[in-house]
Amino acid sequence: MAQLIKLQDYVSRYETDLYRYPSQFVRLKKQQWEKMKLHWESGDTFASLEKEEVEEKEKPSVTNKFMSFFKKKDDGGPAESEFLNQKDDDEIEIEMSSHSDISTEEELKKHFLDSIFGFQLRWASSTISEKSYVDNSYYYDERLKYLLQRFPDNTLVLYYPVLKIKNAPVELEVVLITPTGIWCLSFLEFEDGTAYIGSGDRFWEKKWGETETRVLNPLISLRRMERIIQQIVEYAGIELPVHKAVISRNGYIDYPQAPAGYRFIDKRMHESWFNQQRSIRSPIKSVQLKAAKVILDFCQTTSFKRMHYQHETLKEWNQAAEEDSQ
Repeated sequence: MAQLIKLQDYVSRYETDLYRYPSQFVRLKKQQWEKMKLHWESGDTFASLEKEEVEEKEKPSVTNKFMSFFKKKDDGGPAESEFLNQKDDDEIEIEMSSHSDISTEEELKKHFLDSIFGFQLRWASSTISEKSYVDNSYYYDERLKYLLQRFPDNTLVLYYPVLKIKNAPVELEVVLITPTGIWCLSFLEFEDGTAYIGSGDRFWEKKWGETETRVLNPLISLRRMERIIQQIVEYAGIELPVHKAVISRNGYIDYPQAPAGYRFIDKRMHESWFNQQRSIRSPIKSVQLKAAKVILDFCQTTSFKRMHYQHETLKEWNQAAEEDSQ
């Protein structure tokens, strides 16, 4: 699974420690898959798996001792109780349900990927101390699922990130950072079998059956996106090629005199391009993380403190005010 390091302007776990979370995600995902597969092969129900995980969590641990410290120290008010009841956001928690209807390993993999998808959205919209309000539509976003569930672990995804360029917010489209390069992607996907006639004009022709309409030229935003990303990585001295492509998985792109430097990946070419990306078996590289880090540094973030941390901050402000008044 690809890793969602930035979603729009939401606070991201990867922003806090980019050199820790990619490897942690791969490790946790592997552990959970092996556990789920083992229980499925042995015929155990997910209910028994859930019971086992609850019992494991009830064992004494550093985390439990740390949390018990707060229970003793605080008076258990609403803010504290909410903090104490939060799940450990650094752990992957598979949604437990009956698997009696799962008869093949492929079906089990799909169930697992759908479960991990929700976890990825949580990491891409929260940290231990902060959260962002997530638009519910992202949980049903087929394109986002395609990017996260079908690309390999070594692919880092920025999905419609908002960058702050010269104090002005600029929303990009899709950026993939792979071990071999950075892909700036613009998607053209409407009805199945749609044909797009490319040109240098502001609009392209869109033909579907007997219907002819126009769509905004995707190269306009793609050109801007590639220019911004290229300038960022070059300024940081990072040598990683930046590619730009228009993708239409269910349609056809016809652009006879297309400008150089662009890839047009339509229904006829998507499978080969996709398999090429999946065939990159290299682990996440240092230069890849550096590129991701410098791009994240330009990203805008909108978030709020979790209730417990709001309470702690308010206490600190009150203490500071009392000290100032003395």
